Amino acid sequence: MPSDLDAPIDAFLAGSPFAVAGASASRHKYGNRVLRCYRQNQRIAYPINPHHSEVEGLPCYPTLADAPSPIHGVSLITQPRVSVDIVDQALTLGIRHFWFQPGAEHPTALERARAAGANVIAGGPCILVVLGYRDRDD
Repeated sequence: MPSDLDAPIDAFLAGSPFAVAGASASRHKYGNRVLRCYRQNQRIAYPINPHHSEVEGLPCYPTLADAPSPIHGVSLITQPRVSVDIVDQALTLGIRHFWFQPGAEHPTALERARAAGANVIAGGPCILVVLGYRDRDD
């Protein structure tokens, strides 16, 4: 049975590349697993975190504006208060696709994204489930 989130998820996944805001160098953290999940599914994703210079052998960028090419969609694996800043950065750059992983949601971030007409996935499934993350050493 189709879910109300099928169309937003399809729209999110239809473009490329992606940004993983809150990317982590720690392999057990979701910010690392989401990045690896994109890679396992042959998708281009840029790690975004001002505290790392590299994640999983990829250059890590301090902000969305520093990514090497325009971003289609942002996976947020950030503290809720940080999610507000990420959404503001993204909207300024013209990014209109957001996937808030469970725990990253902030009412202001959601409100701003929706007010801008963005595609927002929140309170639904984790991207790891949708794309089929495999916990392995790749």
